[in-house]
Amino acid sequence: MKLYHGSYIKIDVIDLTKAKPYKDFGRAFYVTKYYEQAKTWADRIGREHGKNGIVTEFEFDEYAYEDESLKVAIFENYDERWLDFIVLNRNNRTQMHDYDIVEGPIADDKVQNRIIDYLNGEITKTDFLEELKWHEETHQIGFCSVRSLQFLKQIDNNKRVSKFLHIGEPIVENLVIDFNFDYKTAADKFFSSNTFSKLADTSTQLYLKPWQKIYEILKIELNNF
Repeated sequence: MKLYHGSYIKIDVIDLTKAKPYKDFGRAFYVTKYYEQAKTWADRIGREHGKNGIVTEFEFDEYAYEDESLKVAIFENYDERWLDFIVLNRNNRTQMHDYDIVEGPIADDKVQNRIIDYLNGEITKTDFLEELKWHEETHQIGFCSVRSLQFLKQIDNNKRVSKFLHIGEPIVENLVIDFNFDYKTAADKFFSSNTFSKLADTSTQLYLKPWQKIYEILKIELNNF
């Protein structure tokens, strides 16, 4: 599935530590299957930063939804379950769920204003949900964990990303064996490590080294914590 992210800069490396709180699905990297939706957001945030908006295109491996090591939530429509989840995340700075991937509609400006009315008791939940039935279709996917990002590849950078993932496979497998991690924990340890950050920075040329050498560097990092 092709997905799009609108911003004022091109996204080369996704850094979840920069994800902001109070969003629909909490701290996450957000994309949509609708190009025009991403373009509208890119233009808007571009104007806020005095720059031209940029849409970065990704390829999403939907096998992620079948991966038992990932926890996924999907909201098909604007419904009560969706509303309660949105309110929970928008009212809390800390992450209020443990999902790796969340997919569903967007609480855009119009919906956000009505959410405020609902929270202030100016409209009932029943009436609000009835209004949402007539809202235009929107879409977003929030990638909330480092592990989930393995299934999202920047299209014009597939070769480099694929190489990193290819290097990562034996490293993660050895972390499972040597550190007695489960696969999800091992993957999170690797993809959130300083070693992986250096690997993703092509100027270090670390990606040119054998995976065994990279694994030794990673083990030193992990043993120092």
